[in-house]
Amino acid sequence: MKKIVMSTIVAGLLAFNANAAETYGPYDVTVKGYKGKKENSVSYTGQIARHTLEKSLKKLAASGTGKDNAKLKAKMMAYYAGKDMGRAIIDPVTKGAFKIKQSKVDEISKGKNLKGKTYKGLIPGFPGQMTGPELVEFLIDKASKTKGGYDPVTGYKYDQLISKFLMGAVFYNQAVDNYLDEKLEANTKPNNKAYKEGKHYTGKEHVWDEAFGYFGIPAHGLKLDGEEAYGIAKKKNLKVADYNKDGVVDLKSEMTFGPAYYAADSDKTGTSYMHTITKAFIDGRELITSANGEALSNDQRAKLKEYASIIKVNWEKVLAEATFKYAGSVYKDLALIKAIVEGGNGDIKKAFKKYSKHWGEMKGFMLALQTSGKDLGETAVKLNRLAGYGPVLVTGGQVIGLDKDGNYEIGGNMNMENYMLHMLKIQKVLDDRFSLLAKKNDMTKKMKDLIKSMGKAAHVEND
Repeated sequence: MKKIVMSTIVAGLLAFNANAAETYGPYDVTVKGYKGKKENSVSYTGQIARHTLEKSLKKLAASGTGKDNAKLKAKMMAYYAGKDMGRAIIDPVTKGAFKIKQSKVDEISKGKNLKGKTYKGLIPGFPGQMTGPELVEFLIDKASKTKGGYDPVTGYKYDQLISKFLMGAVFYNQAVDNYLDEKLEANTKPNNKAYKEGKHYTGKEHVWDEAFGYFGIPAHGLKLDGEEAYGIAKKKNLKVADYNKDGVVDLKSEMTFGPAYYAADSDKTGTSYMHTITKAFIDGRELITSANGEALSNDQRAKLKEYASIIKVNWEKVLAEATFKYAGSVYKDLALIKAIVEGGNGDIKKAFKKYSKHWGEMKGFMLALQTSGKDLGETAVKLNRLAGYGPVLVTGGQVIGLDKDGNYEIGGNMNMENYMLHMLKIQKVLDDRFSLLAKKNDMTKKMKDLIKSMGKAAHVEND
């Protein structure tokens, strides 16, 4: 009940008024002395280009044949680390009546990559003590050698691990630990100067726009509910996506990407993460625009930081909700595998592959949560230890490390039933820390029954 009340309070604080804007832009050019022809100061095309790179890389990661493939690896690296001209958008592309305007990354923004914006800190939740870029390149190498990006020996589904991790290590990290953090300070990208000489937007206008672009919501996102925004990402709803009614979906402003997609997924349950974040972005942008090209006052920056805080808190919850959801999916997958093993009926290979997919999504988001630049402390330690380095295998054990040549080492004595309990504990840790509202696939009510069936009633605890 407490969580519902708090959600209502937040919703009330951000409620629309009769004059509130419902789209992100257009906003007038406020740069003093600008002599160009631009009339709209909004610019976040670089961020949208990176969304298409991430989605395209995910597709490539699932396209391997199971053999060493230097050509595929090189192509994946071109989408991760390269800045070459001519890269095709592999995803999203036109699907039936859902026609997409752009077919090349350069049509959105030129010279962009993902590596340069990837979180540079260490990633303790994966073996090898690698930095963010090192981990992505390691996963790319492994994915290029596996069939469909899936390794049944380890249980890794590389397309999911790469995609979900990048949603944190690039989009989330850049927004909350860069643009909505130090770049809001008075002497960093000030509002009384162009972002760069000759540009039609001020420093603070562009900083805010870039953070908005990384969230991945259509510019008219406030006019959409969770189902509609989700449907756009699935390329199922041209009518609501095509805001300017030109018959095509402009990826620069009309598509739902990554973080916004998962906010919309939660909001299908009745939460309001997507609208709360989008409204805070719009309110912040209007505040900056209202300064009319003058330096922001201390009071204005303080208010801007309040909007930034709303975005950060709710974006973090979106990633935690996704981790929670997939931990529940993993629990259900394990229950099915257990039933197949015990009953002898069912396709164990199919069930294990589905389990691997959900585990990759859970683990990818779990790692993403840890890239905000904020130390999650004991929470991160618990999550990493409960999940382990890899999914528990049918025969027991899981990935426990890497040898000197970068090959996986499998060991340990974890079995699937114990791992089911770990999934429930992961859900509890997430809810305790982040006070979640959607909690899709909530399996925690099964904890006591599971422990009882395992004959370990003494393990009923709060951790």
